[in-house]
Amino acid sequence: MPLQNFGSILNFAEDLERQDQAFYAVAAANPKCAADRALFSELGAEAARNTATVQRIRRENVTEMILESVQDFTRDSFCEACAEAAAMSAAEALETATRLEARADRYYSEAAEKLKALPEVARALRALGKNRKAHIARLMNVKR
Repeated sequence: MPLQNFGSILNFAEDLERQDQAFYAVAAANPKCAADRALFSELGAEAARNTATVQRIRRENVTEMILESVQDFTRDSFCEACAEAAAMSAAEALETATRLEARADRYYSEAAEKLKALPEVARALRALGKNRKAHIARLMNVKR
């Protein structure tokens, strides 16, 4: 499904953040992931803050929603199907979390490029992507 404008790009970003937040909440509650519970809880809280940030970006730039359309940008490559976190081992949950973070980083980078005509929005999206890169580094440093 195409992401054709400012509103659809931010709506999808909010959807991604909520999906990630749900994954992290379940992973944090998974007894097999007890050693990584604090990390998953922190990443879930960060996803909640990111949702609020995306909503703020939309509110502050609501007049930009009627600008020209975005071309050649679709949801498909950012849809990540993952198994139920409650049934995952700690290693599987960490691997899935790393994939989710990489997906979000890629999404924010590409969305920022598509919305580069809106410098404040593009800057905010790049910042969200940069935070995801930091999460990837944290996840990669966890002993598996």
